[in-house]
Amino acid sequence: MIRSALFSLALIAAPTGAALAQDHHGGQVDTPAALSADAASAAAVVDAFHAALASGNTDAALALMAPDVLIFETGGAERSRDEYAGHHLGSDAAFAAAVPSTVTRRAGQVVGDVAWISSEGRITGEYNGRAVDRLTTETMVLVRHGETWMIHHIHWSSRAAS
Repeated sequence: MIRSALFSLALIAAPTGAALAQDHHGGQVDTPAALSADAASAAAVVDAFHAALASGNTDAALALMAPDVLIFETGGAERSRDEYAGHHLGSDAAFAAAVPSTVTRRAGQVVGDVAWISSEGRITGEYNGRAVDRLTTETMVLVRHGETWMIHHIHWSSRAAS
């Protein structure tokens, strides 16, 4: 039930072309990101999640995720916090620790107890002896539980920066 409501909200509250724009020929369109003031605390949870990964604190990263988190990445899905912990969490933490990332644009809004935060960025560095230079996109949907935001959905995508 929560997932249906989250996806409906994500469709309704999705950023317009003016909030996050990228031309599909590889360049960025200079438009302002729109992170509403009430979404700042949800964005802080997104940042805390990435900081926990980069520092190797996988327990802290997991604590920010709902048990039924749904993660989409490169055409695959992990359908719970436990599934993520058993599959990609360790490698995601190792990669985040080795390869610095920068957020270049961010937008987000809150509707009731649901927030969406979308980020564009770039990761550059070296991992396992190979150069990394990728443009990234991320959408996270968070739900407020009392005074705490929890991550309920993540969608990650990236491509070579070329």
